[in-house]
Amino acid sequence: MIGSPRAADLLGHPRGLAFLFATEMWERFSYYGMRALLVLYMVDHLLGPGRAEGVIGLDTLKRALEFAFGPLAPQPFASQIYGLYTGFVYLTPILGGYLADRWLGRRYTVCLGAALMIAGHFMMASESLFLVALMTLALGNGAFKPNIITQVGGLYRQDDPRRDRAFSIFYVGINVGGFFAPLVSGTIGETLGWHYGFASAGVGMAIGLAIYLSGLPSLPMETAPAPVAESATRGDRRGLLGLLLLAPPAILFWAAYEQQGNTIALWAERFTDRHVDLWFWRGEIPVTWFQSFNPLMIFLFTPPLVALWARLSAAGREPSTIVKLSLGCFGLGLAYLILALAAATRDEGLSSWLWLAVYFTVLTLGELCFSPITLSLVSRLAPPRSRSMAMGAWFLTMFAGNFLGGWLGGFWSSLSGAGFFALIAGAAVAAGAMIELARRFRADLILD
Repeated sequence: MIGSPRAADLLGHPRGLAFLFATEMWERFSYYGMRALLVLYMVDHLLGPGRAEGVIGLDTLKRALEFAFGPLAPQPFASQIYGLYTGFVYLTPILGGYLADRWLGRRYTVCLGAALMIAGHFMMASESLFLVALMTLALGNGAFKPNIITQVGGLYRQDDPRRDRAFSIFYVGINVGGFFAPLVSGTIGETLGWHYGFASAGVGMAIGLAIYLSGLPSLPMETAPAPVAESATRGDRRGLLGLLLLAPPAILFWAAYEQQGNTIALWAERFTDRHVDLWFWRGEIPVTWFQSFNPLMIFLFTPPLVALWARLSAAGREPSTIVKLSLGCFGLGLAYLILALAAATRDEGLSSWLWLAVYFTVLTLGELCFSPITLSLVSRLAPPRSRSMAMGAWFLTMFAGNFLGGWLGGFWSSLSGAGFFALIAGAAVAAGAMIELARRFRADLILD
């Protein structure tokens, strides 16, 4: 069987959840630590004269992108590379899901993915292997990501009421790693050197793999990988059709959301007054630290938000799944409208860092209404023997969203700050409008 209905033995949940929580926390530490440095590293260092020429494949990639999009200065080129990398991070999970479901099983595929990511992070120390390292990291993530998430669902029966709460707890683990990553890897990269920052991300992934291996006895048991696809039931087809209906707005959501590691980093570096004068600390906030705001708010806001949903549920007033999704998209749009206002009122000076604090607060509330709910939704609706592959297929929305986000990031240099942030807000609001249309006309296809 996929998962055994074991008695809860750790804070009301199976012990395996703690190991998966910690493994994912360190994997996200490695991912967000590298991501915090990536665009700054390219714009401020790698793409400069005398360095870019030594990167294997970089000239070919630039010619290909310029053939499609026209001439690219360093910043738009860096945004395109960022979008391609983060996009492929979410394209490869469909391969990792297939590999697990049909050949290796989820445990071996997670270990393979972690090993590839460790190698990729340390390869970032060599400038010439920059693109090779990014591809290795993307392949490793593809093997790792869908299979560790589906193991969370495998700890519970389909009708277990703890299931959705488990995904919220797991999502906190993602963001604990995301919080510390810019503080550690970002600070090391900005002060000691880029390559030391990238290496620290590799150390984090190695810790995550060690935790996962130590927790194997507590993880869900697996059936033998299925050699052929099983026939889909009518319920399977309806569930997958519902997920397909949500794919286009999800793509727009991720295109807007993923500006955090791209153009938001540039806004923080070049147009934000990062000086802080508080009674307990005075100084300037490092650029990479802003990428800790979102994960910090995730684990601060998740407990009260989950408690709010529980109180509303007891009163019969909890929003449906699809309403939460549209609220998440509209919240994301509002976050970018806040930055558009900041840019419009900036004049020639710098914008206060408090604008970014408000932006991240609103963005985080929107994310909590969207991202963990979609993970639970996919885990519940996917056919059991193809669950990893279905999760990988859902990550294709993140692939497309990140690719679109990289393309949109290319407009950063040609639009005003207010115009650019209004454009990104429009993408998020359009996503919410599409979900509302789905709610009105085909809500029967989506789990409420």
